[in-house]
Amino acid sequence: MNHREQGAGSSSIGAAADAVARRLGALEPRVAIVLGSGLGSVADAVQSAIRIPQSAIPGFPKPAAPGHKGELVAGTLEGVPVLVQSGRFHLYEGHAPQLAALPARVFARLGVRTLIVTNAAGGIRLTFRPPTLMLIADHINLMFRNPLEGALEEGEQRFPDMSDPYDRELRALAREVALQQQIGLEEGVYAALLGPSYETPAEIRMLARLGADAVGMSTVPEVIAARARGIRCLGFSSITNVAAGLSAAPLSHEEVLAAGARLAGQLATLIRGVLARL
Repeated sequence: MNHREQGAGSSSIGAAADAVARRLGALEPRVAIVLGSGLGSVADAVQSAIRIPQSAIPGFPKPAAPGHKGELVAGTLEGVPVLVQSGRFHLYEGHAPQLAALPARVFARLGVRTLIVTNAAGGIRLTFRPPTLMLIADHINLMFRNPLEGALEEGEQRFPDMSDPYDRELRALAREVALQQQIGLEEGVYAALLGPSYETPAEIRMLARLGADAVGMSTVPEVIAARARGIRCLGFSSITNVAAGLSAAPLSHEEVLAAGARLAGQLATLIRGVLARL
């Protein structure tokens, strides 16, 4: 069975959660953080770090996207027990949406109640000046796949309410931290497409008309699965480049990684500030 066909049934979730729990010992993470392209350095701030290669977790494939290290890092940030995923699984790698959402379901099984997701994205809003950070207020799922397809997983709602996918109170905390730390923080709507090709100028014009401020190829499967388990979500996009057709410069993943690295320090400050206020 290949990854495109493979889902993430209860047995897969349980086996993965058990393997992680054995490595965590007495640590009980309250918050999980998923890191996007070029943002792996955020994991370096974790104290008393326990590093778990994803290859040691049943059902977790090796991330294939450049800039994704492929490990879970557990420990504390600002005194809060956390579990950081450095290397996510993308649908464009051929994975099913259930597999892309497997880590979020494992986090829920381990008792995590807050999920912070990050990604690198292209800026659609004309006023964006990359590199900059965007607080995700909402998303548009144009992957046309959903991790809740198929059999209902234990502990999940069949029809979760998505009217507030990115928690209002957590967003308010993030804005407060940004103001205090003098970090520029935009806020907008993230559109998720399948990828891996970058969008055409015509597609960017379409997305702008649909109300999208940024576009990327991840994040939505994890958030949907987390919301189905009642987990609060907070999301940040690192706007690493302007989208196709808005600049004469060609798009490249190397540019995305370099811009993400420049924003990593600010993003770490925001995340730590939010954790300190939970």
